[in-house]
Amino acid sequence: MAENGFGSIRYAVIDAFTDQPFRGNPAAVCLLEEDKDTEWMQTVAAEFNLSETAFLRRRENTHQNGNALDNDAEEFELRWFTPVTEVDLCGHATLASAHFLFSSSLVNCNLVLFHTRSGALTALKIEGFNKEGKSFGSKTERFAIELNFPQSSVFDCDSSDVPLLSNSLKGLEVQSIKKTTSNDLLIELASGEQVESLQPQFDEIQKLSGRGVIVTGLAPQQSGFDFYSRFFCPQFGINEDPVCGSAHCALGPYWATKLGKTHLVAYQASKRGGKLVLQVVEDGKRILLQGEAVNVMSGMLTA
Repeated sequence: MAENGFGSIRYAVIDAFTDQPFRGNPAAVCLLEEDKDTEWMQTVAAEFNLSETAFLRRRENTHQNGNALDNDAEEFELRWFTPVTEVDLCGHATLASAHFLFSSSLVNCNLVLFHTRSGALTALKIEGFNKEGKSFGSKTERFAIELNFPQSSVFDCDSSDVPLLSNSLKGLEVQSIKKTTSNDLLIELASGEQVESLQPQFDEIQKLSGRGVIVTGLAPQQSGFDFYSRFFCPQFGINEDPVCGSAHCALGPYWATKLGKTHLVAYQASKRGGKLVLQVVEDGKRILLQGEAVNVMSGMLTA
C-alpha cells in the first residue's frame, strides 16, 4: 500500500511509432488490478495531459469461454482517454499498451487480444530486432508490433464546414476533400511537402463538426515513404496528434486505391514525426498497422 492509503497502480509513458525516445507519439499506459470508474480514468488522463492515456485490465480465465483468438493469446480490457474525453479507437496508445505488456514480461506470449469499444483488436509481437537499442544508447531488445484494426471507409462529402478551413489552407493546392466513417475530414494536398509546411489555424478547425481533420499528400520521391499525413483534433483537446494510428485506418485504404498497392509505408509529418507500415487487407474490413515503440518513463500512481 502507498503511504497515503491508496493502492499503487503501475504505469509507463511510451513513445509509439518510433524507435527513438522523444519522437513518435507519447501515450501513458496504466495497468489496473481492479475496476475504476470513468470519472477517475478521465481525471488521470487529464493529469498526464498526453494525447492519449490507456487503461489496461487483465481478463482472467478467458481461454475456457471461447473468446480468445489463439490458445497462446492473453486478453485485456482496454480503454483510451484524451485529456478531455474517452475515444472509440486509438492506434498509438494500443501500440504503447502492447509494448508495455511485451517489454515488461507481463505476458508470456507474442499475441495479445484487447477488448475495446471498437471490438476485439489484436497486437502481435514481431521479434528479430536484436540490434543495439537507441533508447539512451543502451543495448535493449527491439521488436515491432503489428496491430489488427478495422478499416475506416472514405466517401465523397458536400460539407458546409469546408470553407472554414480556407485560411488554414491558404496558398495550398487541394486535390480532394473526403469524409471518413470515423467522422473526420480527409483533405489531400498536392504534395507531402505542402502537408509538412501547413500552418493550421486551430480556432477554425475547432469550429468544424466531426472529430478532426486529416491532411495528406503524396510523399516526395526518394523519401522511402508512400504518403505523408498530419492530424488535427482540437475538439478532443489535441491540437495536433503527433502520430495517429486510427487516422491511418482511413488513409491506408484511401492511398491503396490511389496507388494500386496494398503494402504502404507512411510518415506522419508532425514536429515529432512517426513511421507506420500498413497492410490493407483486401476484404475491405481490416488493416494491419506495424510500428515500434520506446519506453521513456515508468512509475506508480498512488491516488
